[in-house]
Amino acid sequence: MDDFAKNLLTTRERLLNEISSLSDDEFNRTFETSRWSIAQICHHLWKTETLFGKAILNGLDQGTSSRTERKPIQVVSDMSTKYSAPKISEPGSGPFQVPRIIELLSDSRNKFLGVLDKIEDPSILKEITVYNPRFDELPLDQWIELLYLHEQRHIEQIKNLKALS
Repeated sequence: MDDFAKNLLTTRERLLNEISSLSDDEFNRTFETSRWSIAQICHHLWKTETLFGKAILNGLDQGTSSRTERKPIQVVSDMSTKYSAPKISEPGSGPFQVPRIIELLSDSRNKFLGVLDKIEDPSILKEITVYNPRFDELPLDQWIELLYLHEQRHIEQIKNLKALS
């Protein structure tokens, strides 16, 4: 669990470093109508983290173990492959304010870490699976790993958008 917490912490620090100094105009700027603004990316990350926490809680509440293969979740790091977000995790249209998004991200991270803190035996995370729209049945430990890999992917996207300014 310590590795998960460390990766979640360092990834979130990287995200906050990328967005905290942006003006609201820079934060909400779109460069193409079919692409999200940095603000929308962050709103999507907040929604995703909230949903991942609920998925893990749901899996823990069900408590049913099912053996499944490890999934190649590292593919989300490949920026050459484009993915469409599930409708439920699509961001709002905005505009968003940097401090409010930082507050939402802080709140969702605290709640997510609270879920992890309640887990007495971390080994169950490898045994319990929950359906994921991209990877089908996914072990709970991979849900946690996927959360920070997904966030890292979007940090790279944010860096690319900032470079366009």
